[in-house]
Amino acid sequence: MTSLPPPLRLARDDDSEPLAALIAASFAEYPNCFFEWSEFPELRRPASHFAAKGGQLWVAEAPGGGIAGSLGATPIPEQNAVEITKVYAAPAFRGSGLAQALFAKALHFAEGGGFDAMMLWSDSRFARGHRFYEKLGFRRWPGERYLADTSATWEYHFRLNLPQQA
Repeated sequence: MTSLPPPLRLARDDDSEPLAALIAASFAEYPNCFFEWSEFPELRRPASHFAAKGGQLWVAEAPGGGIAGSLGATPIPEQNAVEITKVYAAPAFRGSGLAQALFAKALHFAEGGGFDAMMLWSDSRFARGHRFYEKLGFRRWPGERYLADTSATWEYHFRLNLPQQA
């Protein structure tokens, strides 16, 4: 574990390969969880993908190259919510405050947009991530979804209601 998280910045389209490498390495920590490029077309141009949906993707560069962590936020207008995606942190940066710093960016984005809630879907295997979300105040909501992807993924739904602003 490192002492301080690396600085955050908005993702660029040329973050495609290092972002994919971070996600693939994260998936490899779990049995039968596989990264398949064709299932992540948004990673070919990540900044453009999020911008086209009115969202943002933040990354932290790892010292020496690569991406140490990521988190994206995309408005879901019909729910007056922001969906959180691409939440990953390299093992060396877990416990450093990196994930909390990334979440703070998304929270600021959601509050600044006047949204009522933040929500996310998380692979049922990612128990460590679920504990992190619950520590932030997210609650698991009823319902699961099956993705029919290479990993036969089942996802849990989490939601955090935001305080109403005056």
